[in-house]
Amino acid sequence: MPPIVRFGNQGGCAMANSQSKLMYPGLAGFYDSVLPIAETFLRVVVGIMFLMHVSGKFNAGPGGVAANVMAKNGLEPAILWAYVIIFLESVGGVCLIIGLFTRFFAAALAIEMLVALLVVHLPKGYAASGGGYEYVLLIGAACFLIAIRGGGPYSVDQAIGKEL
Repeated sequence: MPPIVRFGNQGGCAMANSQSKLMYPGLAGFYDSVLPIAETFLRVVVGIMFLMHVSGKFNAGPGGVAANVMAKNGLEPAILWAYVIIFLESVGGVCLIIGLFTRFFAAALAIEMLVALLVVHLPKGYAASGGGYEYVLLIGAACFLIAIRGGGPYSVDQAIGKEL
């Protein structure tokens, strides 16, 4: 039987309890102990994905990216946007991996993915195999989560004791 979610009325809107009961309460300690590792893993994987993604843009060069992606999709001035995107995906990817300025770069990359979704991928449908928005939706949502949660305990942000 699935856990029951109870709704309360606070200020006129229904809100679910933030904690549901676990089917196996003995796992609560495990979940609590691996959460920082899972968040770090997600942050590092997303950073690596951006570095892999931007490598094709480095191969094409800013001029190629401007002509083949930006201008073709109506993003002008295309060369400026090409440089911004290449910078954001490369420096932002490295910063996500090490957890430096994590909230800033995760938020900026989430916004980039939202723009890419709306301008480039939405007209092509859902499936990433057809150029659709499947990938950018997922990676943008992951960046949004990282921006909200921050770098976590295994980050340069934590080591220096400062976050943006």
